[in-house]
Amino acid sequence: MATAENDLPDTTANAPRLPAWAGLVLRITVTVALMAVALRGVEWPKLLGLFRTMNWHWWLAGFAVGLAVQVIAAVRWAFLARPIGFPYSVGLFVWRFFEGSFFSLCLPTSIGGDVVKAYRLADSTAGRLLAGCTVVADRLTGLAALGVIAGAALVGREWSLGLAATLGVGLALLGGVVAVIWLGVGSLDRLLALFPEPHAARQFISRLLPYQLRPSLMTRAVAWSLVVQMGGAVSVALVARGLGVALPLSVWFAVVPLVALAMVLPISIGGVGVREGGLALLLAPAGVPAEQAVAIGLLWFLTTIVGGLIGGLLFLLDRTPTHQPLADPAPGGSA
Repeated sequence: MATAENDLPDTTANAPRLPAWAGLVLRITVTVALMAVALRGVEWPKLLGLFRTMNWHWWLAGFAVGLAVQVIAAVRWAFLARPIGFPYSVGLFVWRFFEGSFFSLCLPTSIGGDVVKAYRLADSTAGRLLAGCTVVADRLTGLAALGVIAGAALVGREWSLGLAATLGVGLALLGGVVAVIWLGVGSLDRLLALFPEPHAARQFISRLLPYQLRPSLMTRAVAWSLVVQMGGAVSVALVARGLGVALPLSVWFAVVPLVALAMVLPISIGGVGVREGGLALLLAPAGVPAEQAVAIGLLWFLTTIVGGLIGGLLFLLDRTPTHQPLADPAPGGSA
């Protein structure tokens, strides 16, 4: 005889749950394991010797470019957030962006920092949810630019294309990305029609309509992202020069975006191990020894740490939430 649903024992209440610290222990374990793999076969005397002979002027140049790239990324975020109801100054977005960079050091990958940015941009649940959408839009444009740059560089290297042909491949990929974005934002009104008038989801989606009315916002955000990703590759290239690694920028435009894309995966803390192992794997065909590749990764991480500490200092200087109320977005938006 069938048993009534209400008579079934509640197994979920007694189901074992992992303690809160177990996730952190797991991430630390994975991080250590990935770093051990990256260091496998590395000769320690050679690795330490690289740091002793490092030209730190190149590292400072790379760090300066990295800081400029973060400021540009914050401007891109402001460009996407202000038209849909966050009428704050660009300076505040830069401040919040660096705060997110700090928390990305402590949390798995950069996703944790994205959550903090959304949380700090508004002081209500609805506002933070909308802020999260701006962070997601910002992240998607960045990933799109990563794909365009890495794809064009990889195709160019694989087929030994010249500069003009490689740029042509990049433009074709960019055109495809822009078409997908325009198709996505152009469907917002159809999505809006799926919900009745008083539905909370309808009110939320309606705040995103400036993206549909001005799809060029997303297109220009992708353009900003191209600058950001190319700047990130230049930053790593400058750091590598300090270690005596002088490769064409086309190599860095292919390698750095791929490594950055892998670092988004929530498998290690701060991308440690993923960064170093990825560089060792991708730079080996270019003749870069494992010791130099790992050293580049560690110095790249150092630039991230120093930039994140700046964000931590900014957070200590201003820990109050952003109380300014959301403004009603104009039909056309305002960047």
